[in-house]
Amino acid sequence: MKRAANKFFLVLISVCFAAINAFSQDWTQWMGKDRKAVLSGYNAPSAWPEELKQGWKVNVGSGDGTPLLAGDRLYLNTRQGSEEVIMCLDAASGKELWKTVYPCIAVTGPSGSHPGPRSTPSLSEGKLITFGVSGILTCSDANTGKVLWRRYNPDNTVPLFFTGMSPLITGNKCIAHVGAKDKGELLALDMASGKELWKIKGDGPSYASPALMTVNGKTLLVVQTEKNLQGFSLDDGRLLWQYATPVMQRFYNCSSPCINGETVYISGQGSGIKALKIAQNGDAYTVTELWSNTAVGTKWNTPVLKDGYLYGFSDQKRAFCVNATNGETAWIDANVSGDFSTLVDMGILLAGLPSTGWLMIIKPDPSAYNEVKRYKVAETPVYSFPVISGKGIYVKDSETLALFRVQ
Repeated sequence: MKRAANKFFLVLISVCFAAINAFSQDWTQWMGKDRKAVLSGYNAPSAWPEELKQGWKVNVGSGDGTPLLAGDRLYLNTRQGSEEVIMCLDAASGKELWKTVYPCIAVTGPSGSHPGPRSTPSLSEGKLITFGVSGILTCSDANTGKVLWRRYNPDNTVPLFFTGMSPLITGNKCIAHVGAKDKGELLALDMASGKELWKIKGDGPSYASPALMTVNGKTLLVVQTEKNLQGFSLDDGRLLWQYATPVMQRFYNCSSPCINGETVYISGQGSGIKALKIAQNGDAYTVTELWSNTAVGTKWNTPVLKDGYLYGFSDQKRAFCVNATNGETAWIDANVSGDFSTLVDMGILLAGLPSTGWLMIIKPDPSAYNEVKRYKVAETPVYSFPVISGKGIYVKDSETLALFRVQ
């Protein structure tokens, strides 16, 4: 009896551990858990195979947003023909479970080659938030696809290159930055009804996404706008602090902030990387520049902080490593080319995926670029993060979503 009880206990522990691992590897918003591109509890193979085996591949429509993974389901927001599509797929087979559509204006001008949504959806407590390319916010029931509420954009007021911000869910609030150049609205919408809890008018939106940080025990909203990095009160939207981030030449603010405690790392094309310390003094907040490295910066991607170093892909299409303590460049690898690249912290390894469709498994090393393996996972450009869970890797390219398996 005692042996049977012990066996049952071990099985129960194994099941619970597996469940925790599965949950920790869900990817339910922009840059995954905490918006830091960190994959918790991932058990990397002891030896990576010569090639990845494709499990399935389905046409889902155009779009640059990263698919969400929650349990055994995938969620996407794409464009098919003249409509935008919100869909749910079975993660094991790629089979469509539900789909809803709504009309959307065509993307014109300099960003016409990217006709689909660029924003990554956000999922919380059975509700899915999507933000279409023309600024339409939708809240859907994640189980059935039923539209719970929708906020239209009747004037189609969007930035020059259409929307790029990915919405944030925190508690009962959906946070979104909408509007156009010099005329933005930062919104907090009630998740249950879509009603405005507060609205702040000010800077136009950038192509970056909001995040959260904790200062002196209080959670703040951090937003990279077209002109400034700003911190807001989640309670009422009150502006608490601001740091000017003027763009260089004809560039734009596109990189989302990388947050570590009370330090924020910001980057931009042509402007390098900076570390900022946010502190509270009484009722006021201060922003102190800790260091600035003008030699290396990012264009679209957000650096990943790993063991005291920032890893990323620069606006010169090169992999880089920067000391997060003093800002000194550890290395820039001229032999690695990657534009619109994404990077995921898998624990002992990093996964990089540039628009070229080459998935790179990288060992974080401040002394030199150290590539473990490289796999071709897409023939058309990729602009989204690889979604990695267990032995599966999901890749969204220009029109399709595919599952690759690590054998």
